[in-house]
Amino acid sequence: MTDDAPDATEDRPPREEFHHDPVSHARVRAGMTVGELASEYSNAGIGASDLAEAIDIYAEMIGREDVTNFVGLAGAMVPAGMRKVVTESIRDGHVDALVTTGATLTHDTIEAIGGKHHHGREEGERSPRDHDERLRDEGVDRIYNVYLPQEHFTLLEDHVRSAVFPALESDSAVSIEELTAALGRANAEHNSEADLEEDVGIAAAAYENDVPIYAPAIGDSVLGLQAWMYAQIADFSLDALADMNSLTDLAFEAEKAGALVIGGGVPKNYTLQTMLVAPDAYDYAVQLTMDPEHTGGLSGATLDEARSWGKLEKAARNASVYADATITYPLLVAAARERIEE
Repeated sequence: MTDDAPDATEDRPPREEFHHDPVSHARVRAGMTVGELASEYSNAGIGASDLAEAIDIYAEMIGREDVTNFVGLAGAMVPAGMRKVVTESIRDGHVDALVTTGATLTHDTIEAIGGKHHHGREEGERSPRDHDERLRDEGVDRIYNVYLPQEHFTLLEDHVRSAVFPALESDSAVSIEELTAALGRANAEHNSEADLEEDVGIAAAAYENDVPIYAPAIGDSVLGLQAWMYAQIADFSLDALADMNSLTDLAFEAEKAGALVIGGGVPKNYTLQTMLVAPDAYDYAVQLTMDPEHTGGLSGATLDEARSWGKLEKAARNASVYADATITYPLLVAAARERIEE
């Protein structure tokens, strides 16, 4: 370039958004810990840096004693093998309230009383339809690449009808929180009496550690169907609104509040909307989802959008990670644990 050549940057406006922070690139090596890998993610961009930020926020959430942590759990996380991650988080005091689905509790209970989910197989030469028709004939339910023998639902029915619902019979309706507590107690007792090797699971761990479980859409599950059928022959009914008393009390009493939202649907909204009737909002929030924002649906709504509603504080720390939660959730928990135990 000659001395009299024009400088291409002279006509540019001042860079108000840009600052010098070059991507330094992640490095991986044999033997590194999950926490070390997460730190390397912070040197990268796109989804890797989102996950690194989520780990920073989640570690602060569970590492501070003045934060009450609410967890919204949707999706097939128990069939997918994430049951112990949730259970151990409850036992370690990282969950103060769990909002989940009736399906989560259904599959958790099946495992607690001796049932198992199984790895599926490739469809092979059969078409997808032929594959599922064969499973139907053989009495096997499919959840993506996980199989569940239908006889396990018979075990579930016997269990809840003998050990759960009768204890809740009353002239007045009981809350879903009371139902989930009774389920946790019964699961723990059955697991112990049968001397099962399988962990007692989510509902039992929550019961044993005084962590309330809310399942506002419990009717949308096999457990809910069983509750409805039992209600036809006994003095048993559920009050879906009763749970909002204790959940709102937790929000009111929280010095600071954090939300971990895994998946979308009812658990996500129920967890976040609690702050609409509380004096403050969430100070921390992490979302693990695959639902896109552009559909306008609640499941894909960003946490920044939730800030506009008053569900998050204006100054809240929040991050969303758009990837399969069966991959991101264990990484998040493991790296955050490592961070707070250093």
